[in-house]
Formats: sequence, C-alpha cells, structure tokens
Amino acid sequence: MNKWVLLAAMGPLLFSCTGDGANDTDSMADEASLRATIDIFNAAFERGDVEKLASMITDDYQHTNGNAKSIGRDSWLGYLKKRSQQIEEGTIVVHKYEMDEVEVVQYDGMAIVTARVAVSSSSTGQLSENEYRVTNIWVWESGQWKRAGFHDGKIK
Repeated sequence: MNKWVLLAAMGPLLFSCTGDGANDTDSMADEASLRATIDIFNAAFERGDVEKLASMITDDYQHTNGNAKSIGRDSWLGYLKKRSQQIEEGTIVVHKYEMDEVEVVQYDGMAIVTARVAVSSSSTGQLSENEYRVTNIWVWESGQWKRAGFHDGKIK
C-alpha cells in the first residue's frame, strides 16, 4: 500500500487524537471550581458560618471523626450551631484552619479529596494545635459541588 494513501487514511485519526487539551481544560475547570468550593467551605467552617455550610452539604451527608461514630447532616449541623455560638461568644477562638497536601481524584459527577488540615484554636484560654488527615467526598448536585462525606484521622 502506498504510504501516502495510508497517511491520508490515518491522518484524520491521528489529528483527532492530538490531545489538544479540550477535555483536559474541561476537567481542569471542574477541579478548579471544586478547589474554589473547598476554600469557601473551609473559610465558612473557620468562622462558624452554619448557614453557608448547610447550603454546601448534601441532604444525606455523613460526617465521621476518627474517634467517633458517623453522624448525619442534622447532627453535624447541630454541632456546628453550638460551635458557632461558642465562636461568637469568644469561648472558642480559631487562630488557624488550613488545608494543604490536597489531592483530587475526579469521577463522573463526584470527587474524592484527600488532604492534611492544620488547626490552631483556643478554648477557654487553652491553646490546642492539631493536624488531621482528611478524606472528603464531593458530588456535583444541582449545578454545584456539595460535600457528601467526611472522615478524618488525627496525625498530630
């Protein structure tokens, strides 16, 4: 077979697989929007914004701290309301709430996010500094990212 005929036949296939980045750009935009959502979520948690956090979790949200049984949306929001009140009263002062070492693995309409969270806070004047390894499950729901699950384990 003539190499020019082969090239003419294979050319469209080769150029359709060039990796022009169209799909890569879309997935990067998705990850970028997820990372921006996570930043908004973490800022709301740091300041105790229960209303914002409630709007950013799923109806069947599950929250598990490494040392406790899993709780659902209503129980977690109840905890947040108490925490928010303590922040407003000054009983709890959050000095730092930072997430780093963030890794994102995306699937169709959902993502698994792992990271490290460093927290520095004072409760009734007692300073506490901790680090946690966290896993978050995020789902694309009604045109926005919502957190569907959380688990942490204390590392420091």
